Amino acid sequence: MSNSSNFRIGYFGDGPWAHNSLDLLLKDRGIDIVFICGRFTTKDKILKKKANENGIVFLNVEDINSSKFYSYVEKLNIDLFVSMSFDQIFKEKLYKLPKFNTINCHAGKLPFYRGRNVLNWVLINDEKEFGITVHYIDKGIDTGDIILQRSFEITDKDDYKSLLNKAYKHCPNILKESIDLIINKGVFSIQQRSISENGLICARRIEGDEIINWENNSRTIFNFVRALTPPGPSAVSYCQGKKIKIKKVELVENSPNYIGVEGSILDKNNEEIIVKTKDSYIKIKSWEGDVNLRIGMRFTKK
Repeated sequence: MSNSSNFRIGYFGDGPWAHNSLDLLLKDRGIDIVFICGRFTTKDKILKKKANENGIVFLNVEDINSSKFYSYVEKLNIDLFVSMSFDQIFKEKLYKLPKFNTINCHAGKLPFYRGRNVLNWVLINDEKEFGITVHYIDKGIDTGDIILQRSFEITDKDDYKSLLNKAYKHCPNILKESIDLIINKGVFSIQQRSISENGLICARRIEGDEIINWENNSRTIFNFVRALTPPGPSAVSYCQGKKIKIKKVELVENSPNYIGVEGSILDKNNEEIIVKTKDSYIKIKSWEGDVNLRIGMRFTKK
């Protein structure tokens, strides 16, 4: 049963990030989740089930900035809106409605890695760490003042899946700690421009961005492939006009630096393939496709 003195949250979210964070928030008897709003496009059945099990109103709203939605939530006496992997942009009238405004949890080390597909981009850019940031929502995209931020190491053993798992694990704790700071009036927020005037903005990755450019060096291709491992789309190349999904590659230690034909298959041992890159060569450890790859064949972009 809710308590009239409890801290009242309107929760917007989707996917494992939102599931795990919701589970943690529900354990706090001083917090009431007044409603949960899922993404309109994905219809998160797990999130809806959690809402139903806990007697929480579940909403699917096509436009959260509509006058109809605003009229509904303004009557609920909300202290804080929380966004966790939600896909709509809050307009100023809405994000300023709650007593303590609106916060978002972002799997990027703001003001760097704003935008979309951040965990893919940090691997592509050969970063040695990635961040999780809880920040206030403002008029920009991921530009609001920082409440809390934590960084986590990236090693060569990491790929997209492992970073996702780290984010799923740590996002709930960082979000909950941030909410506790707000409840206890202990927030000392940091303006992002005090860290970097411009920051770094990532574009959403679309179909076609998964194709390997063999004219890149081995390290760049290694990073590219691990950035797209499942549940990503997997890196792709073509051979004899047929698509090959490249699941895993490995750097070849002490491989020589020399000029050759990028994308050419130099050697094959069972299903492991050595392919020429711009600077040296790389080993394909796992791939799938309807082609009998042989020495002398070449990978292409199409």
